[in-house]
Amino acid sequence: MTTPSQPHHPSTSNTGASDQVTDEAATSATARIVESLTRAIVEHRLHPGTKLAEQKLADHFGVSRTLVRQALYQMARNHLIRMEPARGAFVATPSADEARQVFAVRRMLETEMTREFVRQMTPAHIKALKAHVAQEKAALAKQDVSGRTELLGDFHVRMAELMGNAVLAQLLGDLISRCALITLMYQSTSAAEHSSDEHADIIKAMAAKDETLAVQLMTEHLQHVEQGLQFDRKLPSNDISMALS
Repeated sequence: MTTPSQPHHPSTSNTGASDQVTDEAATSATARIVESLTRAIVEHRLHPGTKLAEQKLADHFGVSRTLVRQALYQMARNHLIRMEPARGAFVATPSADEARQVFAVRRMLETEMTREFVRQMTPAHIKALKAHVAQEKAALAKQDVSGRTELLGDFHVRMAELMGNAVLAQLLGDLISRCALITLMYQSTSAAEHSSDEHADIIKAMAAKDETLAVQLMTEHLQHVEQGLQFDRKLPSNDISMALS
């Protein structure tokens, strides 16, 4: 005989499955918002200081303001967004001191990464990096500003990925996203072509297994980017509707 409680089991199970699907959908939506906004910042379509209105973002992505708020808080933890009480969320505006600190940390990480890369590299690693630089050159030739911006930053992350170090790749990804804001605010002229040439030189040194030269070139490369910054520049501005269109 069926007990009164038995018919309720399938319902409970289905509810749990439904809740799981709902949670997964919410997580996916939040990740989509984070990815879209981060890409807009990295590609210099969303400028420092831009106000990120929750309702406007909710309408754009077709989600609730709750999911937008979750995405913004996640980005705030990565220092791409600043949250101001009673005012809302804004694209971060890193100070000159913060900019110098970010580049100092990148030099610490990337000089050691370069050293380790040379020690464990394979011909396949070099081939992959050369292919990446070829993509940079193609984006430069097409004057694809957003494409070249993304590719130039991804070169450094790609090195960490090829080494199989997911933690380092994530750390560098976060730092380079912050650098995209910094260069947008303070870079005096476009040094994209020069950066790509320096990437090619670094690859040559690594392919020759010249660890000392490779580390030196990586250090100089990061120094050149930092030296191209002018910390008295007027802050650019942008509108979120244009940036995400």
